[in-house]
Amino acid sequence: MSRLGETVQKIRSKNAGPFWLTIDIFCGTPEVFEQVGVGLETQQVAARFNVDAAVLKRFDIAALNTIKFSLPRPEVQGVRQDRDMHGASFALVLAGLEI
Repeated sequence: MSRLGETVQKIRSKNAGPFWLTIDIFCGTPEVFEQVGVGLETQQVAARFNVDAAVLKRFDIAALNTIKFSLPRPEVQGVRQDRDMHGASFALVLAGLEI
């Protein structure tokens, strides 16, 4: 098994408005896209972010060799408890997942 961050070209996270985050997994090649698509389960990602799998949205975009997840932010952007205004650090949470 290998870690997701070592397998793919890039993992990026960012805001999708004040209430949602989006995480893009750029696989680089169709072969890696297929490997990650099969090996990375939506439930596994939901558990990593401590959200219900029913609210986690997954988009497999074969034409771009990219898998995208959208999920509610743990805190509304900009409130005192928000530790990442831009949502950039959430990519690191997925990088360590074994696939």
